[in-house]
Amino acid sequence: MEKLIQTVRVYTGKLINMNVDRIELPSGRRTLREYVIHRGAVAAVPLIERDVIFVKQYRYPVNKELLEIPAGTMEKGESPDETMRRELEEEIGFRPDKLVKLTSFFSTPGYTTEVIHLYLAKGLVPNKKKADDDEYITVKRIPFEDALKMVLNGEIRDGKTIIALLILANRTSLLT
Repeated sequence: MEKLIQTVRVYTGKLINMNVDRIELPSGRRTLREYVIHRGAVAAVPLIERDVIFVKQYRYPVNKELLEIPAGTMEKGESPDETMRRELEEEIGFRPDKLVKLTSFFSTPGYTTEVIHLYLAKGLVPNKKKADDDEYITVKRIPFEDALKMVLNGEIRDGKTIIALLILANRTSLLT
């Protein structure tokens, strides 16, 4: 195990914070660890029949428009389920009757604390809430089998979306 010697907060932001820790390795050597602190996020595969409702949006860090499942950052005091319900209403205009937890995973444990909670959203009922002012989203409905092909041929490049669709491909009983 690595032993913490000192933590320095180098950035405090709206969505993330960044720390640099001085640590001691098991060998006794000292080094630094830089990492992003994140509140956690949620994402869901919203299904209508066997169609997935995706969002297409521009992602500034990669300078690309990506096809993704709806997702969002958890607010302070909000449970993953509450966040997921809010995000589905804001991004695609539907309220889920049923959320099925698929898994939780560390997005990039080498440099962030972020955990993403993945869901399947079923029984979607129209219920539009106001979207965030800084999001420009296009909603697309794609058959599950076509979406899976898009993952396998590299058209879908978002990690959380790939993970969620591959989990569902191996748990097909959830698709009915």
